[in-house]
Amino acid sequence: MRGLRILLTVVVILGVLFVVVDRVAVYFAQDEAAGKVKTSENLASTPDVSIKGFPFLTQVASGELDDVELGIKTYEATTANTTGNGTSTIRIDDLKADMKDVKFSNGYSTATAASATGSASIAYDQLLKAAKSEPTNIFTGVDAQVVNLSDGGDGKIKVDVKISVGGQETTYPVLSTVTVDGDTVKVHADNLPKLVVDLADSRIRSITDFQQTIDQLPGGVKLDSVQAAKNGVEIKVKGSNVKLAG
Repeated sequence: MRGLRILLTVVVILGVLFVVVDRVAVYFAQDEAAGKVKTSENLASTPDVSIKGFPFLTQVASGELDDVELGIKTYEATTANTTGNGTSTIRIDDLKADMKDVKFSNGYSTATAASATGSASIAYDQLLKAAKSEPTNIFTGVDAQVVNLSDGGDGKIKVDVKISVGGQETTYPVLSTVTVDGDTVKVHADNLPKLVVDLADSRIRSITDFQQTIDQLPGGVKLDSVQAAKNGVEIKVKGSNVKLAG
């Protein structure tokens, strides 16, 4: 009996040591991965990397991780083909990605996920950069500009358009639909203000309607869907063969 107790004690101790070593290895691996992501994506702050599954060491030995979660507080995404001020970047907040089947290559220096899904948000003041926020002549003696974006309720964006006619200024709220077309977020007015519908439709829509192309997201994930919300536009992203590091 004494020998059995000793054996059980040794087994328990070894088990505890294995768990401790495994968790320490996870901690260092997460820290290393976070540093690589920060460098490769040129981030201002270190992202959060969480490696799921147990044990970690057996996953590493197999050359593949089941599930890795990535969190980036703020990300400056490259933009192009804007209809507004031609900004080169747009800030994306709270980007979270869940990466599945992450495989290592090149001596563990590169990690690529078979698939990834995630979410993020774009504040209204960031999306406003794509709109024509400076006074633009749309008709003889008539100027228009987008002065604010906000939540319009029921998944709509409220676009405040200021119309200036002969020195008189009036701001009209325009409910708009936001959609995704490839790598572009598009905002399209559902209905134009009654006072300005007599103007050429295409001219007023050159102000109310705008789009923002986002060329590059971390790891190569792509825009999937978009929804107007209280503090900004909530986006969903997805991708395949997404690079976590390397």
